Amino acid sequence: MSSSLLAVVSAYVEEQGGGQGLFPTPIASFNIVRSFQAMMPMRALYRPSLCVVIQGAKEIRFGEDRLDYGAMECLVVSVELPATGRIVEASPTAPYIGVTLDFDVADMRAVLEQLEEPPTAAASSGPCVFVGKVDEALADCILRLMRMLATPKAIPILYPSVMRELYYWLLSGPHGGEVSKLALPESNTERVVKAISTLHLNFAQTLRIEQLADVARMSPSSFHQHFKALTSMTPLQFQKQLRLLEARRLMVSEATNVAEAAYKVGYESASQFSREYSRTFGTAPKQDVLNQQRLYSEYAGRTVQTS
Repeated sequence: MSSSLLAVVSAYVEEQGGGQGLFPTPIASFNIVRSFQAMMPMRALYRPSLCVVIQGAKEIRFGEDRLDYGAMECLVVSVELPATGRIVEASPTAPYIGVTLDFDVADMRAVLEQLEEPPTAAASSGPCVFVGKVDEALADCILRLMRMLATPKAIPILYPSVMRELYYWLLSGPHGGEVSKLALPESNTERVVKAISTLHLNFAQTLRIEQLADVARMSPSSFHQHFKALTSMTPLQFQKQLRLLEARRLMVSEATNVAEAAYKVGYESASQFSREYSRTFGTAPKQDVLNQQRLYSEYAGRTVQTS
């Protein structure tokens, strides 16, 4: 199955002009990444998704944690999360090849509700990211999604059923309890996700822990505990990452200068912004923008995706 999947994905990339970078597909939530060399660590906002490595290897760092995953392994992300991803194994003869597939939580919840024996989620909160094996059933779903790309008119009809099957295998598999946290209503995970949504919408504002705890309908101490367990970050650290990622986007994509980007994302001091930016991305804002632009150029104008 792995060789068939590798052949089909590689053929699709060549049909799209070859090279390396992000290759979007007619399925909006489904993308392919190919790289001929190991990549510098890239900070990005990961969405709830399935990230499958077909060839090569990657690592992801979030908070104080790090996960490694290689060929025919997958990363499952259950909440929007600032994290650093890096391709660690790739070469011109054996390029890194991976696919990413965003989750639809409502559809996953519909599948969960139909299971005769739904998975049991752990009572305590745990990391919202984990690595698992890509078994034959899961690989077959990805393979059928790939083959579907040759007939775009079939996608609206066939895509929903394949995704329901994929959710079934994830929920009934060895990590079903972890996956189900994403879809369970009124779970601690869902409550924290509501607070994360508030952070996303208001990251430039000063938010107190009590405000976020009210959104999650938890006590401040309980909310802080569950948030840290789920994301490996405190709410303040999470908000800071959102601010810095948006500032980077403004500077790279919209040519916003450093001071203006700092103020737009909520910083009152441009010097404090530059210090925190340098600690997060490993270099000063202006140099980082140049590095990002050079990286995009190396990828032949394609947008680089880290997940």
